[in-house]
Amino acid sequence: MTKPIDQIALTSPEDSATAADWERATAAVLRKSRRMSETDADADVWEKLARTTLDGISVAPIGTVTDLEGLSTTGRPTRAGDWDIRVHVVGPDAKAANEALLVDLENGATSVWIELGQGLEVADLEDVLKGIHTDLAPVVLDAPGARLAAATQLVDLLDGVTPAPGTNLGASPALGGSSADEVVAVARLALAKGTYGVVVDASALHDLGASDTQELGYAVAVGVEVLRTLTDAGLSLAEALGVVEFRFAATDEQFPTIAKLRAARRLWARVAELSGATEPVEQRQHVVTSRPMMSKYDPYVNMLRGTVAAFAAGVGGAEAVTVVPFDATLGLPDAFGRRIARNTSSLLIAESHLGKVTDPAGGSYAVEKLTDDLAAAAWEELGRIEEAGGASAALADGSIQSRVDAVVAAREERIARRKQPITGVSEFPNLAETLPARPAHPSADAVRRYGASYEALRDEPATKPVFLATLGPIAHHTARATFASNLFAAGGIGVTVAGPTSGVEDLVAALDGETVACLAGTDAAYAEWGAAAVEALRAAGVQHVILAGKPGDLAVDDSCAVGLDALAFLNRTREALA
Repeated sequence: MTKPIDQIALTSPEDSATAADWERATAAVLRKSRRMSETDADADVWEKLARTTLDGISVAPIGTVTDLEGLSTTGRPTRAGDWDIRVHVVGPDAKAANEALLVDLENGATSVWIELGQGLEVADLEDVLKGIHTDLAPVVLDAPGARLAAATQLVDLLDGVTPAPGTNLGASPALGGSSADEVVAVARLALAKGTYGVVVDASALHDLGASDTQELGYAVAVGVEVLRTLTDAGLSLAEALGVVEFRFAATDEQFPTIAKLRAARRLWARVAELSGATEPVEQRQHVVTSRPMMSKYDPYVNMLRGTVAAFAAGVGGAEAVTVVPFDATLGLPDAFGRRIARNTSSLLIAESHLGKVTDPAGGSYAVEKLTDDLAAAAWEELGRIEEAGGASAALADGSIQSRVDAVVAAREERIARRKQPITGVSEFPNLAETLPARPAHPSADAVRRYGASYEALRDEPATKPVFLATLGPIAHHTARATFASNLFAAGGIGVTVAGPTSGVEDLVAALDGETVACLAGTDAAYAEWGAAAVEALRAAGVQHVILAGKPGDLAVDDSCAVGLDALAFLNRTREALA
């Protein structure tokens, strides 16, 4: 007879384990992979597996109940149900934009984000919105340099229409360019029409390379500036809070993204509290999948990046999510790119049912701890910005940008050494790929893509290959040969391969006029006939010899191994080839 569910034991005494048990088992694995020595204590696994973010926050390999000691676990998502699937359009003209939006809305999208001034103008707004039911689909404007004119135009077009909830007239201070007067004027239009009026666009700082903490601190600082501006102009605090929407970026680092969105709510609730709000304040979040994380080469990998980022945004509680099409790095996305982008959210909502559970990450020790750490660090960043006179002043004096530049430099160092790999760019590149053609994207230059340094090398591939001097049979040289060929490909450098060899005669026979060679074999092969191989290659006309592995005693010109500055190495190799 089957036992009632409340009588079934889900665990047994044998299943229980202590932290020491986990440390012992984990340490055994790390010793096998040579990441720990036999003399290291088992407890060292915490330090060995922890990673430090660009904000200096240590993220442990797993969470523990002690992580919650003394923490205030606020900032939980407040969205109930599915998120708004928001699609973006920038051109190339009103007719094409309108057609793209109608297709999007007929196939799963639920709101539209219209960017003007980059192919579309304010006068085009009526044609762009033709056939769109603005009482059902929220419209969000983005019109740098003409935000008040665009807001006025949209309000006129909405005459007699109750705008769909979530509509935003699109004033955007700080990096968005809106002046205080413009923010006030648009906010008044929004209040009269019952819409949102201001976008605090922190994703703009993310696009310049900011860290999570910097993005959060900037967002709150700009939000504070908006509240001051609006209340000084006579709006009540409740009115000011009610017209503001925040825009954040979501990356393919899912847990930091989830924690960032939770931290943002916590920070904004604290600002509202300190400002005198008597009722709990909910922060409305529009989340855009990160543009800097996307790659120009092997662009189809962007579909996977976008899926993970959208998952994190949904789990993090975003009210609206925009998935950037995978081909946006190549130019204006085509119909296929837009379809995949909107279907990403549709799949997560309709098939994965992410909207059915509010705050699925709630209670996770690791997420709660990371949320608290991000919130505390972002509050400090807010303090630095306030000391400079607020967001606009800190942008004007360059203090925000200098801190962002420091983060960019640290990230570039990680990417150069491939400690932060970019699939298809710094790792596993495909030199033979043919990129799909797309019309030029008018606003692409505003983004500092993480893989830009490698992509610049791929844009101008080396005209000559490196001779891969493989020592011994395939089984002996394949590991280092694969490592070296992938590394060269990341810099736009092709290879010719000697293949199985049994001595220097085979190497020289396979040489076909190449002037740069890379030895790839085992340490034993290097010791046995590496010196003779170097000498024979030089005698045959090779001018620059590289060793795959640590250089040791061989008289080579360069070497490549795990952990090297790959970008510096690739530039040196390209110079040798030239």
